[in-house]
Amino acid sequence: MPRRLLRRFAADAGSKNEDEDSTSTLALTANTSRSADSPSVTSSTGKRKRDALKPKTTTAIASQDDANVRRSSRKALKLEDEEGGQPSGRKAKRQPSKRIKGQNGTTTVEPPPGWEEVYDITAVMRRRVLAPVDTMGCEDLADRKRSPRDQRLQTLVALMLSSQTKDTVTAVAIKRMQEGLPSGFNLQSLIDVEPDELNRLIEKVGFHNNKTKFLKAVAIILRDKFDGDIPDTIDGFISLPGVGPKMAYLCMSAAWGRDEGIGVDVHVHRITNLWGWHKTSTPEQTRAELESWLPKEKWHDINHLLVGFGQTICLPVGRHCGECDLANKKLCPSAVASSPTKRRVKKEVEIKIDEDGESKPVEVEGLVVEKADIAVKIEEESKEMGNVEEVLLAGDVDTAARQDASYIFNVVHPPQANRASV
Repeated sequence: MPRRLLRRFAADAGSKNEDEDSTSTLALTANTSRSADSPSVTSSTGKRKRDALKPKTTTAIASQDDANVRRSSRKALKLEDEEGGQPSGRKAKRQPSKRIKGQNGTTTVEPPPGWEEVYDITAVMRRRVLAPVDTMGCEDLADRKRSPRDQRLQTLVALMLSSQTKDTVTAVAIKRMQEGLPSGFNLQSLIDVEPDELNRLIEKVGFHNNKTKFLKAVAIILRDKFDGDIPDTIDGFISLPGVGPKMAYLCMSAAWGRDEGIGVDVHVHRITNLWGWHKTSTPEQTRAELESWLPKEKWHDINHLLVGFGQTICLPVGRHCGECDLANKKLCPSAVASSPTKRRVKKEVEIKIDEDGESKPVEVEGLVVEKADIAVKIEEESKEMGNVEEVLLAGDVDTAARQDASYIFNVVHPPQANRASV
């Protein structure tokens, strides 16, 4: 290698060492200026040593009293009840029914502990609040002026229409059929009516197109196979198109007065699982579990009881656990803390012209719409006037049936005023 290249290589190496020395000197100076509680030592190459990063350990012997008092700051203290000595904030445990196998090979089902208390408290709560099923249930929609055969038919049709449909909407559809079918609501009228006309009468219910086909097919089957009446067996009901086990057991109980099974809908299936009576995934599994231990005299009442409870307090979305006696008494393992109801408010600015011709902006707090099962309550509040106007739209069942839609009502006083929405 030429001497000139060797001298250049040595010069470059020397300048690089000087830069590293200056860097390590700056790092050492900065480390020494830190607090003595967190020392950090660096090597000549600028890297920290692992031993220097380890915190200093000090040994201290705590007294027995200090050890007893010391608690984690993240855990809240459990308050003991004066009577039972149990934590007051603890929820009820899920204790489902148990299957016990005997020595002779027979299997008996032990009911969930405390189920009778839960059932009785729920019955008391149901008597306090009127639910839609109490006045618009499928059992109460048949025209009592018609013959018993026609009443049984109307009960069956009401149950078929109630699938995936609210009771208020089902009641409207049955009323329209009673008034719109030729010669009244009977089997012959159901056979003679055109499908388009029948579809128009029940257009408010869910899946009305399919249900129109089912009703026309069921009418022909009842005429040809069941002598113009509805079936009187569970197998006969299930053989009809559009009729499942839930409808079969409910119709058998409501139309014929025989309780051969429990009608389990979404409310019964959901609420009994929330109570921890069982852990099932389908209504049919829930029916089998309930029928294995629930007394037969309660088979008819439990559907009506839990449907109304699910419509008023234990809602599918937004359960009112704060109003539930089971949650207050720590009997429901699925109780949750209640949260305030969110309300939609539409703010507007109203431009009002006074006598002098000057425009004066007035802020209006819009309208708050609260949905109910039978009526819609509208409140209007004006900051300038300070008045509150309440309007209750009731009486028209068809209006109440549209409770699923969210309506925003805009009312302006006086009519001549000009508005600018914000």
